[in-house]
Amino acid sequence: MDFVPGDVAWVIVAAALVMFMVPGLALLYGGMVRAKNVLAMLMQNMFTLGLMSVLWALVAFSLAFGGTNPLIGNFDFAFLHDAALVAPPGVALTVPPLLFMAFQMMFAIITPALITGAIADRMRFGAWVLFCGIWLVVVYAPIAHWVFSPEGWLFKRGALDFAGGTVVHVNAGAAALAAVLVLGRRKGWPKHPMPPHSLPLTMIGAGILWFGWFGFNAGSALAADGLAVQALVNTHFAAAAGLLAWLAVERYHKGHATTLGAASGAVAGLVAITPCAGFVGGLAPIAIGLIAGVVCYGAVNVKVRFGYDDSLDVIGVHLAGGLVGSLLVGFFADISVNAGGRNGVLFGGGWGLLGEQSLAVGATIVFSFTLTYLICLGLRAAMPGGIRVSEEDEETGLDLTQHSEVGYALERV
Repeated sequence: MDFVPGDVAWVIVAAALVMFMVPGLALLYGGMVRAKNVLAMLMQNMFTLGLMSVLWALVAFSLAFGGTNPLIGNFDFAFLHDAALVAPPGVALTVPPLLFMAFQMMFAIITPALITGAIADRMRFGAWVLFCGIWLVVVYAPIAHWVFSPEGWLFKRGALDFAGGTVVHVNAGAAALAAVLVLGRRKGWPKHPMPPHSLPLTMIGAGILWFGWFGFNAGSALAADGLAVQALVNTHFAAAAGLLAWLAVERYHKGHATTLGAASGAVAGLVAITPCAGFVGGLAPIAIGLIAGVVCYGAVNVKVRFGYDDSLDVIGVHLAGGLVGSLLVGFFADISVNAGGRNGVLFGGGWGLLGEQSLAVGATIVFSFTLTYLICLGLRAAMPGGIRVSEEDEETGLDLTQHSEVGYALERV
């Protein structure tokens, strides 16, 4: 195989950037929980770097990218057999196949990590270990095959997802909704306030995510070329617009603009641009970010009305933002940006692409929600003590009860 050195160098850096998003997410979420649960949140996120990596090498990569079946991969690449030598079916590479495997692994790591924000403060660590291991193989790998693999049925239909709007964000958001419905509400929610214990940590985490997202989106070009540059620029503009939109609506609605709102708005813009990053150009990313900031703000503020305890707004930001971005591809996609895409409604392509995007997100939501709900129910029934900590342990905090540690030695709240 002949590889392009510049492409290899860029994708190596991009993979490292996506890996760095995991501690960034841990800090974002860690600052948003109460102090007695900060280590538990950091641990749940960092643990995915261990278990997801090993499972990806053993079987999940092969299920996601092996074979030609439209619904699920096979075991051709199990235990990394031929993963260093053979590109997945239909995937044209200018980088080593092993690097493609590693880059995709980082996506498989951060997707279940996103779910931790919804189940914060109340899930047993042992239950999380079993849940995320099963979920990667049973839920993530099939959906990744549908959308990312050229052999997947949604890919073949023409659905577009440049870097994971459906595979990562809609998937994780739907799973988060199922998980919180099985787990139930935190003790005292929503009557008792549960404010973030460290917004500085959250802002640092948001900054790391913004930085790492350049690897997430621009790296998905799998080359150091003009498309990667376009994806990088789109990513930044959408994050900036999402931040501004969220703060403007928050200021109008509540009378003040908050640092948590700035972090949430930026992430909303980043989520929404993810499926679009390599298919849109011009001012489209700003429009997408603005729409995402408004829609996600509204989605976050309906959880009390509907009674589901999405602790750190995974559903409101990732499910809603992923839906916004995935559907807006159907409007803003432009083949002058990426000849491998399709024109959306606003560029003379008609409504066909929007239909395929709608099918993709609908199938992802139904599959992810249903399988996640069944996984949680099964674990709740099979595990002694269930998947949720006791009321006493919840009151004490997960740091002490699950890990025998405290985040802050001088004070706990």
